[in-house]
Amino acid sequence: MTSHRSLAVLFAATLSLSACSSKKLPTEPQAGFLRDYSVLKEGQTASGQTILSWISPTLARGRYTQVYLAPSQFYPRPQPSSRVPQSTLSGVTHYYDAALRLELGKVLPLASKPGPNTLIVKPAITQVAASTQGLRFYEWLPVTLVAAGVSSATGIRDRDSEIATEVSFEDGSTGEVVAEVVRKGKGVPLENDKQVMTPDNVKAVLDGWATDLSQTYVPVQRAALR
Repeated sequence: MTSHRSLAVLFAATLSLSACSSKKLPTEPQAGFLRDYSVLKEGQTASGQTILSWISPTLARGRYTQVYLAPSQFYPRPQPSSRVPQSTLSGVTHYYDAALRLELGKVLPLASKPGPNTLIVKPAITQVAASTQGLRFYEWLPVTLVAAGVSSATGIRDRDSEIATEVSFEDGSTGEVVAEVVRKGKGVPLENDKQVMTPDNVKAVLDGWATDLSQTYVPVQRAALR
């Protein structure tokens, strides 16, 4: 398969639209970064992760020969805290950019700026948070339930590191949105409510989001070459 045809195949594979159901998820939080959430449908990536996604039915193969990655941003803009300081926020976007650049570069040449025949990829981090882990099944037993409540109240209970992204794919000439993706993930848990969250807690999640592109695309590419 030639590189100028690969992008449409990448979309179709990565967003797994053939596996998407008609079920919408209106209860999912909407950050407001994407233009139209009503078109999103639930599907799965090659690694089995659930996503919400949409691809324009008018997207034609061969339209794009290069890809421009816009710098990732937080949307809405977060306020640093003692748990999630500015160093963590900056580290997350820098790492996300590097992971996406690595994987996108495996598919098409990276452009230095938007232009004709260029796909613009605009990623946003829409959530970075630490939330108390839910009770496990055995903790619902009458005696342990009390202990679990005490540990949560005193701040010694493990906390999940959570992160979410929304990505808009746009035409470099017209600005038309040709695809949208929403993903969520949980990173390495924090030990208590005193531990500071760092980029290391979510790097595996960011890597997974980026590598899903190549892991889904490669089998399709090989099949097309047979």
